[in-house]
Amino acid sequence: MTDPRSRPSKATSDEEREILASAGNASERSRGRFGSGYGMPAEQSEDFRGALKRLGEMLAGERLRLAVVMALTVASVVLVVIGPRILGQATDVIVKGVFSPEGIDFTDLHHTLELVAGLYLASWAMSYTQAWILAGVIQRSMYALRQSVETKLNRLPLGYVDRQPRGDLLSRVTNDIDNLAQSLQQTISMMLTSTLTLIGVTVMMFTISPFMALVAMITVPLSMWLMKQIGGRARPRFMAQWKHTGSLNAQVEEVFTGHAVVKSFGRQHEVEQRFAHDNDELFEASFGAQFMSGMIQPVMLFMGNIQYVLIAVIGGLRISGGAISVGDMQALIQYARQFSQPLGQLASMATVFQSGIASLERVAEFLDADEIEPDSPSEPMPKVKGRVVFDNVAFSYDPDEPLIENLSMVAEPGQTVAIVGPTGAGKTTLVNLIMRFYEIDSGRITLDGRDTSLIPRAELRSKVGMVLQDTWLFGGTIRDNLAYGNPLATEEQILEAARVTYVDRFVRALPDGYDTLINEEADNISAGEKQLMTIARAFLADPAILILDEATSSVDTRTEVLIQKAMNKLRSDRTSFVIAHRLSTIRGADTILVMDHGRLVEQGTHADLLGAGGLYAELSKAQFAGTDIESS
Repeated sequence: MTDPRSRPSKATSDEEREILASAGNASERSRGRFGSGYGMPAEQSEDFRGALKRLGEMLAGERLRLAVVMALTVASVVLVVIGPRILGQATDVIVKGVFSPEGIDFTDLHHTLELVAGLYLASWAMSYTQAWILAGVIQRSMYALRQSVETKLNRLPLGYVDRQPRGDLLSRVTNDIDNLAQSLQQTISMMLTSTLTLIGVTVMMFTISPFMALVAMITVPLSMWLMKQIGGRARPRFMAQWKHTGSLNAQVEEVFTGHAVVKSFGRQHEVEQRFAHDNDELFEASFGAQFMSGMIQPVMLFMGNIQYVLIAVIGGLRISGGAISVGDMQALIQYARQFSQPLGQLASMATVFQSGIASLERVAEFLDADEIEPDSPSEPMPKVKGRVVFDNVAFSYDPDEPLIENLSMVAEPGQTVAIVGPTGAGKTTLVNLIMRFYEIDSGRITLDGRDTSLIPRAELRSKVGMVLQDTWLFGGTIRDNLAYGNPLATEEQILEAARVTYVDRFVRALPDGYDTLINEEADNISAGEKQLMTIARAFLADPAILILDEATSSVDTRTEVLIQKAMNKLRSDRTSFVIAHRLSTIRGADTILVMDHGRLVEQGTHADLLGAGGLYAELSKAQFAGTDIESS
């Protein structure tokens, strides 16, 4: 989304620019002043038009239902607009009867009132029906939008997700979509009804008395000008409101996830201060948006009262002169009220609509993010043997800061390749490139001689089992979490994987066994037990290639020995990549790759590398001597 601070319009005041800056940068404070100045930057106007175009595309599939909504609204408004004119005729019947020897014609009066009642009842039925149809239109559109967001998420590169605060992403796909749905539900019907009512009322007033209709129109230009001022001020505040909502959600999600760390370091006060600051930002932005939005009704009510006074005074004079009847004057007064009411509604709905469009822009920014390149059609891979070759590979997260340069290495089928090196050397990046979580800048990676960039990602990843240092379990039973690696696994296969990885040992001690529910935070089992479960899950997938990224970092020494024995059995006939800081766990690896600053500096067996006296020997000496090593 375009930075709202760029290229402000000439009409934008210092106070307005401050609010626009607040929408673009959560760290800048808007002061909540509501002085002079209005309008929006040209690029924001472009975003607004683009959002309206996207909204039209979203609703394109509902054209038929929207046409029915339009027809019902037109019919309903026509009936409502006709009502005051017929009521005016009823008043004329009464006035005529009062001054007539025959008296009031109650039969004619009853028929007139029954007609009015029928008109209003039919109008209500049509309004009810169009509201029901419109609710379905909007909810189906939001359903499709949520589906698009889910599909988009699966097409985004991992780097995009890594760079975005999770709370802000969640706010875009939940709060912003909900706000858009509520805004459309409130505004579409109301704005359509109000617009048609204005047109209908104007026509009816001119049919009764063109002169009085012109009198009623005197306040319209001023009302429209005021609406423009208020609407122009409200939109940047709504943008700031939803921007700060996303920022606050991101902070809450972050602190809630790491609440144990916050408490252990005694940083509650700092977190509270940061929350108070962000909450204050949201308060000021929301207050500004709601204040500007709330100004519309009083302003329109004031203008409506001026209009009412003008019509009453001038109309009274014309009645006394015999230029207009009492019934027609009554109808004109009712129409004047009907005219000012939809005008105020239009102004109010315009600000609510802007709030929804502001949310749509945030969702659109997510939907417009660059996607990963689609997979090229290819033939299915034969049975994978597991020969992985890095051929002069280069990669960097930032083009200005190269990470991996000219890396070449070979992992033969069935070999265990250990990757060691200082923190930040590129160890995890190396295995991420195998999985195609990121695309390499140059060179190539092959699997059994086939360039992995030509293998569909889903097919490639189905051949690889990965166990990360950071464990992830979802809310469900232990059995469900283990079967996540292979949904088609039988009960026997699940139990066998659990036994081999020693998951079965602690599960049997639980009251509900494999039916034990893991809560959302997965904190009702220990970190080591979670690590064991993720290892069992990967083994159950029976991959041709196994990647273990510090997979035993959270288990005790005795359990680590047991897992090492299990992995020695399960790594047979599999190419395995093991990232480890504890060198004792990879002594038996067929090949050890030593990385430093993205380069492969040493390669060989444990004994060979110790004898070479290089970086690996330094790491080993420091680790087993109980000293620290400082890497540059």
